[in-house]
Amino acid sequence: MELRRRAFLRLAASAAVLPALPPIARAESYPSRPVRLVVGFAPGGGNDIVARLMAQWLSDRLGQQFIVENRPGAGTNIAAEFVITSAADGYTLLLAGVPNAVNATLYHKLGFNFIRDTTPIVGIASVPNVMLVNPSFPAKTLNDFIAYAKADPGKVNMASPGIGSGGHLSGELFKYMADVDLTHVPFRGNGPALTALLGGQVDVLFPPIAASIKYIETRKLVGLGVTSANRAETLPQIPAIGEVVPGYAMVAWYGVSGSKGTPVDVVEKINKKVNAALADPQIKARIADLGGTLMGGSPADFGKFIADETEKWAKVVPAAHMTAD
Repeated sequence: MELRRRAFLRLAASAAVLPALPPIARAESYPSRPVRLVVGFAPGGGNDIVARLMAQWLSDRLGQQFIVENRPGAGTNIAAEFVITSAADGYTLLLAGVPNAVNATLYHKLGFNFIRDTTPIVGIASVPNVMLVNPSFPAKTLNDFIAYAKADPGKVNMASPGIGSGGHLSGELFKYMADVDLTHVPFRGNGPALTALLGGQVDVLFPPIAASIKYIETRKLVGLGVTSANRAETLPQIPAIGEVVPGYAMVAWYGVSGSKGTPVDVVEKINKKVNAALADPQIKARIADLGGTLMGGSPADFGKFIADETEKWAKVVPAAHMTAD
């Protein structure tokens, strides 16, 4: 009887310390199964490229597959809601981006609050767009373009790859801050929009640098300004729009977020590994090929960045009369 009692007490004592063990065990064992990295766009674009770049690097170093899962639709809201409603265990992550900051104002009937319902983990990179015109367009500099647009309000056609896209947002922010009236002409992707610009059917477009550089180098299109706060290393001859329109800055950005309540130790592990990836020369070179600038930093840094972006677009979206509902 005494032996059974002692055995029982030993088991009870062991059970009493179990609640303290999972955080340590979780930090050491994560990931113990495949991890999904959800992207709100179809395969092939910048978001998908960055996601697959990170997923492969993490898979190679963490011993489990990080699988990119594309869930396009509703301006990335389908992907965001899927992650937000998934278990907060770090096994379903989101490749967050500028649409998540914009949609807080652009959509009036969202079933979630992105800042409230997600956990920021780490920023990866930011990639600017470039303001392009056809060589036949009368203005050859940014100052000339603004003067021309002011002299003919509403007559300059601004193409974009779709409502709420990075190119659309770049243009709307330019309209708002430069105080010009451009007529928005949405297309289904940058490919058709570039074709229209090359053919002279539209006047201006704000596509990603990676999709534009060959047209600039062959002088088929003219770059008037890049949308980042500073000049892009890949196009140093083209001024930043902010040099003419003070304070202007718009970049596509990519980072990793989890659902609300993702364990701190898991957040810290992913953050540490992604920061390590951004120090890898091969990763740095690939992001540079996209015209990107590395972000990195702490989860708090990324959280503040998302909050600042959300606040910025909360002013621009109403001023541009943009809506998606």
